[in-house]
Amino acid sequence: GGDRIVTWGDPQSGGDSIAITHQLHKVQQICGTDYAFAALLADGSVATWGVPDYGGDSSRVQVQLRNVQQICGAGNAFAAIRADGTVVTWGVPHYGGDSSRVQDQL
Repeated sequence: GGDRIVTWGDPQSGGDSIAITHQLHKVQQICGTDYAFAALLADGSVATWGVPDYGGDSSRVQVQLRNVQQICGAGNAFAAIRADGTVVTWGVPHYGGDSSRVQDQL
């Protein structure tokens, strides 16, 4: 309880969050994909862990993951809605992790 996140399961698929435990404070929401997890933090940033190519590594979009209001994971990709209404995606590109072709419609 409290301000602590506990993870379990396959260590490589997000069951081990020890590498980012220092980031997991004031968590507002957690969601997952088949192989990764994302946590929305109180400051509007997002922390991710698990299989890098399946959303566990959000470094490609990390600069965009600010002022996030909500996150959602499905299958092999994540989406985040920012306060300004824009959507940021990451994960396996052909499973929704790359929304660049439709970004102007989001």
